[in-house]
Amino acid sequence: MSEDIRALSARALRQAYQSRALSPVEVTETLLDQIEQQDPALNAWCLIDRDTTLTSAREAEQRYLRDDSQGLLDGVPVAIKDVFLTPMWPTLKGSRTVDPVKTLGKRAPAVAALERHGYVPLGKTTTPEFGWKGVTDSPMCGATNNPWDPAKTAGGSSGGSAAAVAAGMAPLALGTDAGGSIRIPAAFCGIVGHKPTFGEVPHWPASPFGTLAHAGPMTRTVEDCALMMQVLSEADPRDAQAAPRRPQDYLAALDGDLKGLRIAYSRNLGYVDVAADIEQACDEAVEMLRDLGAEVVEADPGFRSPLAAFGHLFYGGAANTCRELGARQRSLMDPALMEVVSKAERLSMLDYLGAVNERLALSERMALFHEKYDLLVTPTLPITAFDTAREVPVDWPSTRWPTWTPFTYPFNLTGQPALSLPLGLDRAGLPMGLQIVGRRFDDALVLRTGHQFEQQRPWRRFPPLAGVD
Repeated sequence: MSEDIRALSARALRQAYQSRALSPVEVTETLLDQIEQQDPALNAWCLIDRDTTLTSAREAEQRYLRDDSQGLLDGVPVAIKDVFLTPMWPTLKGSRTVDPVKTLGKRAPAVAALERHGYVPLGKTTTPEFGWKGVTDSPMCGATNNPWDPAKTAGGSSGGSAAAVAAGMAPLALGTDAGGSIRIPAAFCGIVGHKPTFGEVPHWPASPFGTLAHAGPMTRTVEDCALMMQVLSEADPRDAQAAPRRPQDYLAALDGDLKGLRIAYSRNLGYVDVAADIEQACDEAVEMLRDLGAEVVEADPGFRSPLAAFGHLFYGGAANTCRELGARQRSLMDPALMEVVSKAERLSMLDYLGAVNERLALSERMALFHEKYDLLVTPTLPITAFDTAREVPVDWPSTRWPTWTPFTYPFNLTGQPALSLPLGLDRAGLPMGLQIVGRRFDDALVLRTGHQFEQQRPWRRFPPLAGVD
């Protein structure tokens, strides 16, 4: 292979395995070596078990030698965010309060689906405690840094997964998103991240953040995102809230064109201050969508900021994670998490139901908006990555993370699919992101649009730290 193994997509790896140009063991060893070299500066991983990982790679290699490959991802290494149950490894969720023994021997639906398709588990990636914020640091694991500048945050809560993919340590990763936790680190680290429609990817046990929480793929290409969606969306009876399964070929759907699509472009949702470099990059991206045949008009959805409603529901979920923890256990936890838990515990039932009412009104507004427009395009974030180990940038007017993620959490409230794409680097050399939002259950159209854009403006760059050719 002339191309650096660390830069290969999952589709390219599968092809190389089938042609015997590469073996799963060779690829896995290369990635484990990359983790050993690069992770001290990034802290993207909280568990690496070389023996278990290589055993899985050898099993995949034997299947290829027998011409008996298994599923869509046989032999492809995948990073697992440490909120997904894995039978062989503990799932601590970034918290000292979790009993690791009680988490063993269980599989999350996403992990079970990956197993059916022959994946190689690379290890567990870092998360803030219980995935509660838009950056990745915890008392247990410390801070996860950005591969483009280790003095900056990787974002969160799937920051470990994003940093691992961006730095050439994994081609694919699992993430979760209850307020932007796939899309935020994807934008900060310069990768692709998809928050599926709620219920499209089965998730178990149910998240304490309830129906705000989605599980989804984090990759370097939209094609790999679609490939993972093909796997992750398989049925699992344990998720009582999963949508009914229907025939859906996410990979085949990528090939359609954009002619005739009606796309609304909103620079700021009508109320967000956006950095100039990001606004300019988004304007240029929209012109490319026009060149691809889409009809793009500037239009805001017309809703006011749902920050208060989101805060009640999200921080109520954070309090839900701690409802059975006593004072001693709480003393071990992130102090900032304890602050929001304390406030959420004082909310009344009417406060909560008022937030539910606002959520339903927002969902109705967006459903009507998509009667006119097939897609909504926005920046993923209004800023680029800021100093690591901070919840908000220096001199930010608020102390809480959702105030700088105004483009992500509204679509957790509505349950819509939302894809973050790399848009290049700002003048400080930090990645920027473009968000594509679709109707509920129209993930295929969102991915197709992202793929067609990516074909015209491919982004396969790695940060200098990664050392990838």
